[in-house]
Amino acid sequence: MQVNPYLHYNGDCEAAFNFYVQAIGAKIDVIMHVEGSPAAEHMPPEMAKKVLHAQMTIDGEVVMASDAPPQHFEKPQGFSVALQFQDPAEGEKTFKALAEGGIIKMPFGATFWSKGFGMCVDKFDIPWMVNCA
Repeated sequence: MQVNPYLHYNGDCEAAFNFYVQAIGAKIDVIMHVEGSPAAEHMPPEMAKKVLHAQMTIDGEVVMASDAPPQHFEKPQGFSVALQFQDPAEGEKTFKALAEGGIIKMPFGATFWSKGFGMCVDKFDIPWMVNCA
């Protein structure tokens, strides 16, 4: 079995994935839009250019996502996407990149369990935790 996060965005999934490519070195595997898909006839016209399904890989781990129809979007809460690092300098660099334009919930720094840990919500409202063993 494999467990993968599936993130829902408020119309900016493609921009978020492009941000993750630049910020943390993610690789976009696929972005499928509503337009041209069998789902198009079941979606409102304003969803045509939105993402029906996307998949990216972050250091070999798969994260999937889509744009939620406006009437179904709920701001993400109750979870975080957690990234684990061995090197605190690499963890801090990644944390700063994810936090740019977002909200820092806990600044990156040493804790009793970690050489480096921080929590943020990126500019696309996705919560992240960066931890260094």
